[in-house]
Amino acid sequence: MSPDSRSEGVPVRLGKVPGVAPRAETWVGANQAKDEKLRVRQLERRARDGGYELRHSDYGYALIDAARKPVDGRRDLNLKELASLLNEALKP
Repeated sequence: MSPDSRSEGVPVRLGKVPGVAPRAETWVGANQAKDEKLRVRQLERRARDGGYELRHSDYGYALIDAARKPVDGRRDLNLKELASLLNEALKP
């Protein structure tokens, strides 16, 4: 019997096979993607609290100041470089 059955013309999903992980749990890199998403959000909050803006493009990230100019003139930062630049910009 297939996993989808019909009951009075309405598709019904039957339970999963025991011992088989759902497809979403077997994706490689899902944890890395989630970690990156959380890190970006944390950096966005820190930048916003310090009066900066974080922007992303196909080339990478940029830290934008209040005058709408990229800090350090770069628009191709990775997250590690961005965190370092943000730390320098927020030093008292």
